Amino acid sequence: MVYIKKLSEHVDEKVTLKGWVYNYRSSKNLYFIELRDGSGICQCVVARDEVPDEAWQGAESLRQESSLEITGTVVEDERSIGGYELQVTDLNVIQVAEDYPITPKEHGVEFLMENRHLWLRSQRQWAAMRVRNEIIFAIHTFFQNEGFIQMDAPIFTGNAAEGTTTLFETEYFEEQAYLTQSGQLYGEAMAMAHGLIYTFGPTFRAEKSKTRRHLTEFWMIEPEMAFYDLNMNMDLAERFVKVIIGRVLENCENELNILERDTENLKKAVEHDFPVISYTDAVENLKSDETAQMLDDMMESRKQEKEDLAKEKEELEAEHGQAKKWRKAQIDQRIKDIAARVDQIEEDLRNIPEWKKSAREFEWGADFGGSDETILTMQYDVPILVHRYPAEIKAFYMKRDPEDDKLALAVDMLAPEGYGEIIGGSQREDDLDVLLERIHEHDLPENIFDWYLDLRKYGTVPHSGFGLGLERTVAWLCGLHHVRETIPFPRMMGRLRP
Repeated sequence: MVYIKKLSEHVDEKVTLKGWVYNYRSSKNLYFIELRDGSGICQCVVARDEVPDEAWQGAESLRQESSLEITGTVVEDERSIGGYELQVTDLNVIQVAEDYPITPKEHGVEFLMENRHLWLRSQRQWAAMRVRNEIIFAIHTFFQNEGFIQMDAPIFTGNAAEGTTTLFETEYFEEQAYLTQSGQLYGEAMAMAHGLIYTFGPTFRAEKSKTRRHLTEFWMIEPEMAFYDLNMNMDLAERFVKVIIGRVLENCENELNILERDTENLKKAVEHDFPVISYTDAVENLKSDETAQMLDDMMESRKQEKEDLAKEKEELEAEHGQAKKWRKAQIDQRIKDIAARVDQIEEDLRNIPEWKKSAREFEWGADFGGSDETILTMQYDVPILVHRYPAEIKAFYMKRDPEDDKLALAVDMLAPEGYGEIIGGSQREDDLDVLLERIHEHDLPENIFDWYLDLRKYGTVPHSGFGLGLERTVAWLCGLHHVRETIPFPRMMGRLRP
């Protein structure tokens, strides 16, 4: 057996592929079967005169997602998917799949989510999961090459590091416990033992949000570094993200093409420094006349684009009746793409006036919402680093700026194109007395944090860390609108199956 991704090594050889029917069509005495095996898709041509009667009958019985093994000669053909084709000499059906629910026609998102276990087989979802895998591999490679070791933080925790409002509470042998929202506090303890560590695991947030950026269960990568200050922390975060982008661009060209991802800005992110701006400057930017004008221009641009798309759709529909079968399929796909883009434009047109109002009225001291992050990143093609937030809106463990006690030495990395925060981090408070004061200010129980306070009693040092949200990063690099497509089985409000 050979995998489709290895066909380039077997040109003019007879091989056997095993997989599932992704699509198929017939033409007189020919069957064209698009076979997928998990590593790729290959067109297999079954000619009536070239296969035994049993194999031909098997080809006639096939339906979408039927499983089979198929033998033939590999030929190079630039017109075919992947550049190679299989001239079939034999075919054996393993199972005929009847009435597969996800057909090439348009389906609603709710239907697709209910059938997520099957939706994962579609080409776009396949591509997104391959990019996710490449990102995960790049993460481990980066930190291991930098001298970090991977360690694991517990999922059950007795401490609510940032309050209990966004935590899932559970019972742990008659004790109150929570599902972790971060491995950071434990990461600090591990960094005091090993210097440079990172954790990589599931985290949970119980906030009742249904936005396209939120999941209740997601994966976080959280490095913690002893003897690192905020500037070192920001430098590491930038280098880290550049490496991830570079690996995806290098190794996922096919997947990004399937996702129709424009990679120009991703290439710029690898090549250029990320802008670094303070929270205070970011607030002034939001409230500026230039930002208001930018949003007005965006509104007019979206209106014009919507008109252009409507005209294109009308022309395509007029052509459809006279087009050949292959062209009809192209037209149908383009009309679907237009509909999806129009939906996004209409969402923008609804949101922009509110974004403009919100930006104008934004007050120093408030936290940035999703629309604020979107506006800030509209002016850049690459991620930006926003640092030194008001201490009052940040967690108790973040160190204050020695030059201005109202500011926390915190940083967020905001991805462009409306994807928002992908990294949040800070320099951690290393003074025992100050940390105790912060715990009391936040009305947190001191006894729950006794072990955490020990880190400041016994060999305290300056240290920093950050967390990168895997799913938001996948969404950004793939150009996906909603994070629900970035994880095999998403958990959101109202979504606990499959």
